Amino acid sequence: MRVSEVIGRTLAGRGVEVFFGLVGSGNFSVVEALRAGGARFYSSRHECGAVSMADGYARASGEVGVCSVHQGPGFTNALTGLTEAAKNRTPLVLLAADTPPSALWSNFKLDQGALARTTGAIAERVRGPETAAEDAARALRRARVERRPVVLNIPIDLVERDLPDGEAPRERPELRAPRPAEGSVAAVADLLAASERPVIVAGRGAALSGAREALESLGERVGAILATSAMGHGLFAGSPYAVGIAGGFASPLAVELLGQADAVLAFGASLNHWTARHGRLFSSTANIAQVDLDEEAIGALHRADVGVVGDAGATARALAEELEGRGVQKTGFRTREVAREISARRWREEPYEDEGTAEFVDPRTFSIALDDLLPAERTVATDSGHFLGYPAMYLEVPDHHGFVFPNAFQSVGLGLACGIGAAVGRPERLAVAAVGDGGALMALGELETAARYRLPMVVAIYNDAAYGAEVHHFGPMGRSVDEARFPETDFAALARAAGAEGITVRSPEDLAPVKEWLGRRDGPLVIDAKVNPDVRAEWLEEAFRAH
Repeated sequence: MRVSEVIGRTLAGRGVEVFFGLVGSGNFSVVEALRAGGARFYSSRHECGAVSMADGYARASGEVGVCSVHQGPGFTNALTGLTEAAKNRTPLVLLAADTPPSALWSNFKLDQGALARTTGAIAERVRGPETAAEDAARALRRARVERRPVVLNIPIDLVERDLPDGEAPRERPELRAPRPAEGSVAAVADLLAASERPVIVAGRGAALSGAREALESLGERVGAILATSAMGHGLFAGSPYAVGIAGGFASPLAVELLGQADAVLAFGASLNHWTARHGRLFSSTANIAQVDLDEEAIGALHRADVGVVGDAGATARALAEELEGRGVQKTGFRTREVAREISARRWREEPYEDEGTAEFVDPRTFSIALDDLLPAERTVATDSGHFLGYPAMYLEVPDHHGFVFPNAFQSVGLGLACGIGAAVGRPERLAVAAVGDGGALMALGELETAARYRLPMVVAIYNDAAYGAEVHHFGPMGRSVDEARFPETDFAALARAAGAEGITVRSPEDLAPVKEWLGRRDGPLVIDAKVNPDVRAEWLEEAFRAH
């Protein structure tokens, strides 16, 4: 058996069913071997798109994302997507062809391990034919356990070599989440026992630990309202006491209620300046407790009065047990009046002046109309840019797997590929890639990818013919923003040229063809929404405070 074959069999044998990539001479054999092992391959048009597809797949499905690229430029093309995945702590394995150490003068020569570490990923390497199976198994395990991307560099002079007889990689035991220290639990319980208006803020760490049930149970005991960071959006979907996203995307009611809290419990949330609205979201007199597996994260970005090192779910259960033992049971925020107010004041119920014209649709009106049309079982993947708040505010999601938010690195251009990965990872749900015109043009090649695989997904393009964030940031200062504006792009025509369907929307009524498409779902539908470029997104005011 060749080295490439053992890598493919090892990964497929450990549950890899889907992988993404772009084939070059250096990774051809590995792709061929993994396909022979039974995994389905989806070929992108750019390596950054391939990694982002694997990232979106992992976030939507909960499985490890896997990707394969060529050495040298194939690897460097993947770096932006890899950095996003690393900053997000996405479990992902990047199978990267690599030049052999002996190839001193190869055009492809590059220290890929050093570059991988620079992005925050883990650098691994196939050391030789006799260790290939072990190396592949270790890369996959580290991605799962450490929840980080692992770059497995595979020297091209090894892939065709025969594997000597040897033992299969040994299986490692399954690990359990660590339980927090009793003293830390007691300190948070003291805080909650004295609280009258507690709030639970759950981030991606809480979502990854599967902590919803435990956090809701704890919230019920102490009378807490529930909120999430943007990365944890959807975790409390359907809960009557959930106020949605805390921070720049927070509704006016959420800002009001969160500001009244006398105790804030953050589970797997960094409480960065976006989530905490630059330190102004919570009262200066509120007690803050922060729970995280990473002790360095506690108190790093926001004041924390009590810190707990532990898994979010395990800590929530330990707290509930401690409070039950003390006989603590409180009403807190949980009154019928608060529940009614939360139900009646979602973002879509907040009044606004519709700024639609004969030429442009108001982006808020467009988002609400789209939300009404699409089925509840959906995965919404966003890009980055001025439009970013609208999908988060107005498009409902069924759970935390239903919201893919590739904004840990805040790069424009990753949303379309993440949406493709989500469509592959959760085919029973309608994938919606919500992107701006800038990001759509950056990733335009992947529109052909979606069409080639006939993925039944929606690509909703908020098209203001500009880099809107820059226009609305610098324009009010009196600066010229001509270089951030562009001629109008006809994305519906581009969609048809790529093999997808496309419609142009200038009013809610123009969305009528979506109903007919939903009955077929026989390929991607691109919605070119000509949004009013003069509408400034509500969340930008908070975002600009960081500059």
